[in-house]
Amino acid sequence: MQSEFLFWGLNMFSALLVSVVFAGILIPKILLIAFRKRLFDVPDERKIHTSAVPRLGGLAFEPVMLFSVAIVLGCNLLFFGENSMFSAFEADAMELAFGLCALILLYLVGIADDLIGVRYRAKFVVQILCGLLLVVSGLYVNDLHGVIAISSVPDFMGYAITVFIVVFIINAINLIDGVDGLASGLCIVAFGYFGVVFFMLSQYVCSLIAFATLGTILPFYYYNVFGDASRGRKIFMGDTGALTLGIILCFLSIKLCDDSTMSAVDSECMPNAFVLAFAPFIVPCFDVVRVFIHRIRKHSNPFLPDKSHIHHKLMAVGMGQRHTMISIIIISMLFTLVNLYLSYYINVNLLVVLDIAVYTAANMWLTRRINAKKNK
Repeated sequence: MQSEFLFWGLNMFSALLVSVVFAGILIPKILLIAFRKRLFDVPDERKIHTSAVPRLGGLAFEPVMLFSVAIVLGCNLLFFGENSMFSAFEADAMELAFGLCALILLYLVGIADDLIGVRYRAKFVVQILCGLLLVVSGLYVNDLHGVIAISSVPDFMGYAITVFIVVFIINAINLIDGVDGLASGLCIVAFGYFGVVFFMLSQYVCSLIAFATLGTILPFYYYNVFGDASRGRKIFMGDTGALTLGIILCFLSIKLCDDSTMSAVDSECMPNAFVLAFAPFIVPCFDVVRVFIHRIRKHSNPFLPDKSHIHHKLMAVGMGQRHTMISIIIISMLFTLVNLYLSYYINVNLLVVLDIAVYTAANMWLTRRINAKKNK
């Protein structure tokens, strides 16, 4: 067991390192192409940035992640033959194959959206199709682990829940991408979290994917947060990046929620599986629901962008972009850790109610602060 942990640990580190190096080389090349072809995200009244910035950073995510996983697998086959890594990939071949199809579809839609624009209805259709691809692979939510007092669910209900989760999480990641480093920072935390959790559960293929994707985001985060737009060193991930990261996170979270993933683990030693799978998404998902309700109450189209997200509210009370980004990431981490801890002691439904109450109270406090500032 110790040698297995060491073997896979070295491979995780290798995938992470290759991703960081490859992405660090590729992103400056994407910046160069974007400036030569003048492919920019032009500022408007809704956006926070004030200068034209390339938004093609997400182009690097899929090829870098796949290259890192493939090179690690290839090196293992070259030097060690059909070892445990090959067997692990073979065991998950169906899920990985259809998951890759979903990833490629969303990657292409994201590129089209960043270059020429794609209507949100068309993106919804593709997202639903990607959810169905996961279902076809046999990867779907077959157990709610006590949420609304339901454990195992019928297949047809599991299919519908899975498609809903895919669409919901992808859009949550996409819509919270409004401040430098926010979406990528939340994803860095989420992929690090999934990498560690899957490693502890001996689900090494998913852990490898998580760490390879984590390494892909780190150089982008540097250029996105610390890059100087006036010197052509700043870049956004665009829809390509948000959709790509979103579907990978969906794959990992649904895999973690699958009762077969947890079957080999003593359930008394682990947090509630539903909480374990979806805790990193509490802040972006709650924000989507709140914004959706807010837009309906204002009789506006719930699918069209505005400035009512959590990052807009924090900036409205006087926070800068950097402090807003750091604050939301810390809040998300706190929600994740507290939920994991409390899931040992209280019912998952009560935990969800407490999360909603805390998030709602925080937003009401922010709204009062904003109104008081306007009145002054």
